[in-house]
Amino acid sequence: MSHEPTISQNFDDRLRAQQRSSQKLRPPTDVPGYEFERFLGSGAYGEVWVAVDRNTGRRTAVKFYVHRGGIDWSLLSREVEKLAFLFADRYVVQLIDVGWDANPPYFTMEYLENGSLADRVQTGPIPPTEAVSLFRDITIGLIHAHDKGVLHCDLKPANVLLDQDLRPRLADFGQSRLSHEQSPALGTLFYMAPEQADLKAVPDARWDVYALGALLYCMLTGEPPHRSPETLTLFDRAHDLGDKLAAYRRHLESVAVPTKHRDVPGVDRDLADIVTKCLQPNPTRRFPNPQAVLDALDMRTLRQRRRPLLVLGAIGPAVLLAVLSWFAWSVYRTSVRESDEALATKTLRTNDYAAQFVAGAVAGQINRRWISLEQQADDPDIRARLARVTASGSMPSDEEQQFLQSWLAKAGQRHSDLEAASWTMMDGRGTQIARVPAEKKTLGRNYSFRDYFNGRGELPEGTKDVEPIRAAHLSSVFVSDSTGDRKVAFSVPVWENGDAGSSARKVVGVLSITVALGQFAELHADDENGSSLIAALADTKPDEDRRPGVMLEHPYLAELERTRKDATPLKAYYFEGQALERMQTLAKSPEKKQLKASTDDDYHDPIGGDFSGRWLAAMEPVVVAGRSSESANTGWIVVVQERYEAALRPAQQLGEKLLRYGLTALGIVLAVVTALWGFVVIVLNESPRWKFVATLRQTVGLGSGSIGGQTGVGSNRSERDDATPRGPSAQTSSTQPTLTFARPKHDD
Repeated sequence: MSHEPTISQNFDDRLRAQQRSSQKLRPPTDVPGYEFERFLGSGAYGEVWVAVDRNTGRRTAVKFYVHRGGIDWSLLSREVEKLAFLFADRYVVQLIDVGWDANPPYFTMEYLENGSLADRVQTGPIPPTEAVSLFRDITIGLIHAHDKGVLHCDLKPANVLLDQDLRPRLADFGQSRLSHEQSPALGTLFYMAPEQADLKAVPDARWDVYALGALLYCMLTGEPPHRSPETLTLFDRAHDLGDKLAAYRRHLESVAVPTKHRDVPGVDRDLADIVTKCLQPNPTRRFPNPQAVLDALDMRTLRQRRRPLLVLGAIGPAVLLAVLSWFAWSVYRTSVRESDEALATKTLRTNDYAAQFVAGAVAGQINRRWISLEQQADDPDIRARLARVTASGSMPSDEEQQFLQSWLAKAGQRHSDLEAASWTMMDGRGTQIARVPAEKKTLGRNYSFRDYFNGRGELPEGTKDVEPIRAAHLSSVFVSDSTGDRKVAFSVPVWENGDAGSSARKVVGVLSITVALGQFAELHADDENGSSLIAALADTKPDEDRRPGVMLEHPYLAELERTRKDATPLKAYYFEGQALERMQTLAKSPEKKQLKASTDDDYHDPIGGDFSGRWLAAMEPVVVAGRSSESANTGWIVVVQERYEAALRPAQQLGEKLLRYGLTALGIVLAVVTALWGFVVIVLNESPRWKFVATLRQTVGLGSGSIGGQTGVGSNRSERDDATPRGPSAQTSSTQPTLTFARPKHDD
């Protein structure tokens, strides 16, 4: 770093300095007991030589004041006076001897071979950690000086020497003042506080505070604050010392505090704030004294040391809370899942019992219809008439057909509880010879291709010479030719008269009734009870369109059947996928109970719409007891289903309640932890950045300081803060100030 700019000297001073600088072959005078080694440097008012004490062999620095009288004598006496005050202070270059009577006068001091801080800064910026260590020692040295009533007034890198341990020592007290002095003292440009640049200024401890900030700024950035080619040009234009001081003062008061130090890697916010506050142009906004600077520095160090503990104290509870939350969440999820599984299993078991009950009821209704038909088919007169019609191969006479139609109508009246859509009678070849209600377009038509006649399923229309059923039969779904509705038929064979045990006896006709889909009253849901449990009925046998799994009964179909006002046939709905596979397996093997219900089944109602979503469904095959295997296994499946959400609502409500309790507990814990940490922050944060934190500290009776405030940081500042001079009280001296601007390498 180039040397700091100084205020220009007058012609006589410059001439005198040039003359002294040229005399480097021998010292101005001999000093008894010392052997001079080399010239070290010169300033405006003196020279510094390195000499060896002949008695001890110790190297010393000898500073000569080249003129015994006038200002030189004043500077010598002033500097010696201050060094005497600071005798034996570890942070100050030590005074050894004074040659008052010599010509020129001199004093000797300890020699430090590592040079000045200015030499160190010339190699580049100092790393923040090292800079803070040096800055701390320099600040302590200033505190010691202030405690003894000495204000340095010219602190800069050239006036800080480095000892053998590279620790700083304060030097060059030629411009220093005692606390009771009121004579001004000019420092060095860019290290001098703006209010100090005034020939009428009264010395103040805050001058050294500004210099401390400039010194640390210089160590961190490699150059003093506000220094630039523009500012140097601005100051060089000044005509005299007063103009230069005024220009310097106006410039510092009109521009913002430099921020370059904030961009230095490793400079944290606290350290940057300390520099910024020291460099405030308004002295009332600076630290009041070096002790306050040290307190802020110590507080920064304390915060840095506390930070790992605070982080650990924050992370520890957070991790513990996270682990407990995870554990509680896992327990919650496991509990809810197990509760859901238990409720689903219980629901399916209940539905299975209900399905068995409904399947039994449906089987009973089927058997009741068959029995009613068989009772009518046992009429000997009807058997005889059907035998004659079958044998003739033609439609009965009008009289015969009228009789059969009347007989069939009476049968329907006697068994109106069967809820049949129609009664039909066919001869042994499949020709319809009677129907109630009567339908002319179907009479005389051959229906041997229908499943309810042949028992082999729906065959291609026109198929003839098909054998009729020989046992009670439940047909697959077909579309009625008369109404267009989808129906199923219950049919029984009509045997010819004769020995019931004879194998030669023939079937002479088929008697049947039909029931439209949606008209199985035994499955109709009670909509008024608001139950989410419904029953449906499906046929696993292929229908007229060769599609298995058609829905026979469902509350939705029943509602459509009740409310429809025209003859539009109901839409067909089919079970598919996994549900159909389960139904077909159960229809073929009713004993496979394990296939009836499972919580893993993803069952969805084929109706969709309002019946969308997941259901828990139990299935039961409809088996008519007491019938032959040909008749007993109907191929029908009863489905009892309940909405998954409704079945699991108790568990879900319990889970929601537990979740609310858990979140409430978590919120309370977080609030308590936050409050505790807030209290810790308020107590430990002795330099709060926010006004409300400072207010809280004052409210609870805690001292508060702030880097941005007017008081020093720390509530336990030592008593020497109050003893530190804040400004002299004596009258201003008439002596005009002078300042050494050409810096000797050692101490100026």
